[in-house]
This record gives sequence, C-alpha cells and structure tokens, in this order.
Amino acid sequence: MNRFLYFSTLMLKNIISILIILSTISLFANGKVDSLVKFIDNNKNEEKVDALLKLSEAYFSSDFSKSISLSKEALALSEKLNYQLGIAVSNNNIGYTLTDLGNFQEALNHYQISIELFKKLGEQNKEAIAYNDIAYIYQSQGLVEKAIENYIKSLKLLEEIGDKASLGACLNNIGLLYHDQKNYEKALEYYLNGLKVKEELGDEKSIAVSLNNIGSVYFSQEQYYEAKEYFFKSLFKRKKVNDKPGIAQSLINISGIYREQKQYDKALEYLLQSKDIQEEINNNVGLVDVLQNIGVIYNIKGDYEKAQIYLEKAYNIAKTIGSPELIKNTSLSLSNYYRNIKLFEKAYRLIVEHHKMSDSINNIENVQKIIQVGLQYEFEKKLHKADIEQLQKNHQHEIAIKEQKMISYSFGIGLLALIILSIVILKSLIDKKKANIRILEQKKEIEVKSVKLEESLISITDSINYAKRIQEALLQTERNISEHMPPHFIFFKPKDIVSGDFYWSFEDNNTLYIAAADCTGHGVPGALMSMLGISYLNSINVENNDLSPAEILNQLRDKITHELGQTSQNVAARDGMDISLAKINLKNKTLEWAGANNNLWLINKDGVTEIKADRQSINYTEEPIPFTNHKLTITIGDKIYLFTDGYADQFGGPKGKKFMYKPFKELLLSIYETPIEKQKEVIELRLHEWKGNLNQVDDICVIGIEF
Repeated sequence: MNRFLYFSTLMLKNIISILIILSTISLFANGKVDSLVKFIDNNKNEEKVDALLKLSEAYFSSDFSKSISLSKEALALSEKLNYQLGIAVSNNNIGYTLTDLGNFQEALNHYQISIELFKKLGEQNKEAIAYNDIAYIYQSQGLVEKAIENYIKSLKLLEEIGDKASLGACLNNIGLLYHDQKNYEKALEYYLNGLKVKEELGDEKSIAVSLNNIGSVYFSQEQYYEAKEYFFKSLFKRKKVNDKPGIAQSLINISGIYREQKQYDKALEYLLQSKDIQEEINNNVGLVDVLQNIGVIYNIKGDYEKAQIYLEKAYNIAKTIGSPELIKNTSLSLSNYYRNIKLFEKAYRLIVEHHKMSDSINNIENVQKIIQVGLQYEFEKKLHKADIEQLQKNHQHEIAIKEQKMISYSFGIGLLALIILSIVILKSLIDKKKANIRILEQKKEIEVKSVKLEESLISITDSINYAKRIQEALLQTERNISEHMPPHFIFFKPKDIVSGDFYWSFEDNNTLYIAAADCTGHGVPGALMSMLGISYLNSINVENNDLSPAEILNQLRDKITHELGQTSQNVAARDGMDISLAKINLKNKTLEWAGANNNLWLINKDGVTEIKADRQSINYTEEPIPFTNHKLTITIGDKIYLFTDGYADQFGGPKGKKFMYKPFKELLLSIYETPIEKQKEVIELRLHEWKGNLNQVDDICVIGIEF
C-alpha cells in the first residue's frame, strides 16, 4: 500500500498544507467491484475476508464510509475465524480510512495492531508501508522526530525487499519534510527520485502524485507558469484513473495559481468543484483546505458575510481533527478576516494561536532533525556487505562471552539500572521545572506583545484621527457652503474614521458648483485620493472662469492622469473617482450637470427623471471620451439629488441583501413633499433600520437641493 502526497496552495505563498492519501490498488472497474460483491455473497471463511478487504480498498478513493464499513466487517469475521493476516490487514485498512477522515489517534491504534501482526507473520512489505503511514500521521501532528523514525524504518524494509512502488512513495514523503522547511532544492531532489521509480513501474496514479509535488515546489518559488503546467498534468492523470481525492486536491492547487494572478472568480470555480468532491467522499482534511481557500478569496473580494461562513467552518473542523498544520493555517486566515472587520481582539487571539502552532511545527530542533534524515539514510546505504558479515561474526562472539559472564554481571546490571532510573527521575523533575519557566516566559512575552499591539493600534488610530481633521478642514461644513445656496441637505457618513467619498462646492459671482464624489477605496487610501480631488477641483476653477461641468470633469481627468503617472503600462495605478457635478446659476435658477458613472435624479410632482452619467471614471482610459454636458429646465418645487453608490450598496434587511437603487429612488419619491431640510433625517433613519446590526460597507454621500 502506498501513501501519496498532495500539495495545497493557501492564502500566503509560504504556507503549505499537506494531504497524503493511501492507496493499495488501482481503482476497480465496475465489473470488478460487481464480481467481488458476488464472490463475497457466495463464499465464507478466509476467502470472504480477502474479498471484503479488496472491496474496501476499491473504495479508498471514492467512498470512505463504505470502505471503513467493509473493513470492519472483514475484521469481525477474521477474529471469529482467528485469521491473523485478515486481522492485520483489516486494522491497517481501518487506520488508512480513519487517517483521511482526520481521526489520527484512533488510526494510530489500528496501525500499531497491524504492525505487530505483520512482524509475526513475516509480512515485511505490509509492515514497511504501515510504518510509512504512521510517519504521515506524526508529520501531520507536527511530531517530526517520530515521523522521521518511522520513515527510516519504512525505507530500510522497502530496500531490503525491493518494493520499488512503495519506495517511491516513501521518497516523496521525505521530500515533503524538506518542502515544509522551505529547502526546495532538496525537496525537488527527493520528488524527482520518487518520480523516476514510479515511471519505471508505469503507475499512472503515483506518477500524478509526483507531478503534483514538483508543481508545488515551483509554486513555493513563485514560478507560477511551471507550477500550473505540472498541476494540470497531474489533474489529467488523476481524472484518467478516477482518483477522486487526487482530483479534488489538484483543483485546489490550480485555484491557487489563479488566486495569485488575482483571477478570483476563476479560482472560486475550481474550489467549488473541489468542495463537492470532498463532501462526496467525506474527506474532512481536504474539506478544511478547500473551505479555507474559499473563505480567503471572499475575504479578499470584500464579501465578508460569505468569508465568515467558510473560514469559521474550516477552523472548527481543523480543531476537531487536531492537526497543528491545519489549525495554524485556518487560525491565520480567520484572524485576517476579523482584522478586516475591525474585531481586533478576536484577530489577536487567533494570531497568537497561529504562532503557537507554527512554533510547534517549525522549531530549530525539527529543522536539524530533518536535515539529518538524508545523511542517515545515505550513510546506511553505503555500508559494505563484507562489513556487515564481519559485524555478524563479532556479534556471535560477543554473545558467547556474555553468556559466560552473565551471572557476574547480573548484580552490576541491576545496580546500573537503579542508577539510570534515578537519573531519569531527576532529569524529569529538572525538565518539568524548565518547562514551567518556559511557560512563564511565554506568558510574559504574550503580555508584552499584547501591550505593544495595543500601543500600535492607539498610534495608528491617532494618526487616522489627525488625517480626519485634515480632511474635515478641506471639506466645507454644510452650513458654510454658500449663503446663496437654495434649500438643501448633505447626508455624509464615512465608513471609517476618514472617507473616500467627499462633497465639494465652489462659488463664483452668480454661479455655484456642487458635487458628490466617490474615490477609489475607502478609509485612509480613499481619503488621500479625496484630498487630491478637492485640491484639483479648486485649482481648475481658480485658473478658469465659468467652465461647464463637462469641461471641469475633462480637465480633472487630465490632471489626475498626469499627476499620478497613469499610463497604459501602469494598470495598477489607475486610481480615480466617480462623480456627479452640478452647476447652478443662482440668479436665474438654471442647471447644468455632468457625471462620471454617478447619475442625477430630478424629482417633482410628475415623478422621477433620471439623467444618465457617462459610463467612465475619472482616471486613465485607453480611449477617453469627452464628458457629456446636460442643460436642464428647472421649475419651482423641483428637487435634484446627487449621490455616490454607498447608500444603495448597503447590506441589510431580513435577508442581508443590498438596498439597491430602485428602493432608494422610491424612498426619495415618497418624501417629495417633505421639506428638503427634513429629508436628511428620513433617509438617515431608513438607513439605520435597513442596516440593523450589520457593518456599514462603504462611505455614503447624498446631496438634495430644492428649487
């Protein structure tokens, strides 16, 4: 039975999650399964046990529940018949399936039973593979020393009996140890050695595993083109042999490539396919991996509601399994989510847990022991046969001498044992004392880090508050916009301390300009862009007289494009804004308007008239089109509304959905006859009721003016 390795791409390039799958045979064709079922129904005794075990192995890659049920049936019959080999293989197969279900402790118990029986029965091949499987469990638990010990036992037996197939899998597993410690050159060496062995045997399923592992090395080194090539090669072979756990893991790996290339929808497409397979085969370890990756992408996309569902589910399953590697990865992702939604206390607790798990896996002692694996193995391979024979002769001679001196040494050995026991007890007490000291030191270190984190948060908050004062200085208060301004309201509600939305006004003779704008991003990045926007708008109108709204938007686009160095090559720097800009002649109450993505609504007794904005932002555009200038006829009682997308995009209501533009328009129409100054209170109250306990998702700016 060979255990194969799968590599999982996670939220950070340096984070690797491991899923190693057992397989004793290639997948049976449907006809083979049917013939086994028929054979089981028509036979008894040991032949029935063997058939049950083969059938259980046929379901290793497709149905874990069915596999473990058949293995337990074989175990019960074997114990009834006192069929020792059947008992051994049954326990081994149960351990295999429990491992994939994440029940490591119970799996170890079954493996230990099978190993003792394999030794008695002289089944060296099965014994070697059981050692390999146990090593995987210890590796998943972060117990590197025990993992190495069992891998070495497996290697020795496999070379002795010449089992190339299992030897190739074991070489891959040692390569994974190097991979975990970021020793990519050594990891690739072991992966390639394993691939060479598997290609000699022509084992398609095992070759797929090695191709996947090689791709994982390239991914870790950020060589995504090469990684993608190997991942797809592996997926093709896994589909060819219908290896469902392997297919599921390859889909996760490929999604990681697309995520690193910021193709998030494509990444989600592959992850959701993998999730369906993991749930179908009840693979809890793989399910943690895929749920975490889905949650991470939703977190990146800002869909925090879905991110929370997937990340918390992944973390809870990881805690149930008890794997340090899985807990390390899921706690980090969940911490990042809580940090994004400003729940810093939860984020801090999880990041502490992440570092605790990382320390238990990646301490210096483990690194040194992993390096010693290859050295120990190579050294033992080079022992000359003649030297071994001489050692055997010397050993026989020593036995004869020991027999003659046994009586004389008995008392001395007993005394020595007593001394050793005393030393062990003393050392245990000393180690316990040292451990207590380390625990106290770690506690103090956590307390110090907590204080530093709190100080950092206070410092950051103070800086942002200072930025808020600067932004408020640039934003005119509503009552100071203009004494000639018609009756109006400005509803301005930042998502964070500072805002990426802003409102702006400028008065020149009998002309008043007023705008509502939405900059790229929110928080500090959006605030910086809003300050630039206000500054540029002021300079444009100071330098020119009586510009139309469209002319102002054209000049604003040119200024942002030039000053921020935006070009066709510099795609990442295309920051800018959407804006709704009105020009009001205060003398004759005429109106001109232009918009970049944000529309204008005019409401009167006849209903709502919507003036469409140009579908382009204020930033670099490959083929810029001049903005359209609209001239509107206004009558007494007309009301106009300028706004950003924050109000309509707010989540809330009984189903947690967006408010949307149509209900927003209907709300304004319903309060048409309400005095314009009172309308602000109505829309603010409606937003509060709609949002409920949910967080505000974006900055909000709504301006209403009555003629």
